[in-house]
Amino acid sequence: MTEQKTYDFRNPALQAIRIERDAISALENRIDDHFIRACEVIMACKGRVVVTGMGKSGHIGHKIAATLASTGTPSFFVHPGEASHGDMGMITSQDVVIAISNSGNTSEVVTILPLIKRMGAPLISMTGNPNSTLAKEAAANLDVSVEAEACPLGLAPTSSTTATLVMGDALAVALLEARGFSAEDFAFSHPGGSLGRKLLLRVADIMHTGDRIPIVNEDTTLSGALLEISRKGWA
Repeated sequence: MTEQKTYDFRNPALQAIRIERDAISALENRIDDHFIRACEVIMACKGRVVVTGMGKSGHIGHKIAATLASTGTPSFFVHPGEASHGDMGMITSQDVVIAISNSGNTSEVVTILPLIKRMGAPLISMTGNPNSTLAKEAAANLDVSVEAEACPLGLAPTSSTTATLVMGDALAVALLEARGFSAEDFAFSHPGGSLGRKLLLRVADIMHTGDRIPIVNEDTTLSGALLEISRKGWA
């Protein structure tokens, strides 16, 4: 039998974690005037926040939109490729658009910029290139550039997507605080979760009263009692 080579999987894994940790730490210096401007634009929004991005940026965009929506900022994701084929109709002048692109020059995103501008919807960019087309067109650019990807080839989006995700969380939390969003507000967005049930579900919501309570006489047979319980919807 050929002897199987052993490989130390820990070192590259730890290296990836360290690189991404450093990428996150670098974001602290990016909570600047552009970040404040982005928050102000969203707080003034009368519509919804529309997040867009291609590829891995799109996956991160989905999560950012979901986090915003669940913390008091109505938001949804629009695929930029689909936007060019009809989904631009989902965006209005009352909305704010957050466009994500590490290069800032992703063709599918850049293609819809003139339409967003003509519509009058404010644009916030999240890019790793402050000199890019996307950053220059934006009312505020959130800098999510990284020194290096955790991928040793420098190709797979790793550190850059992590930094973007964390910046999105920072934005959502800042807006949550500014809105005075409470635990009860959060529960209304998560009625199916344990917190939602704990804060929203009341005894009156599940308690049976009046004719809905199964009642039998003391001499009723067991089968008769079971029929009464079933008839009242308790089974």
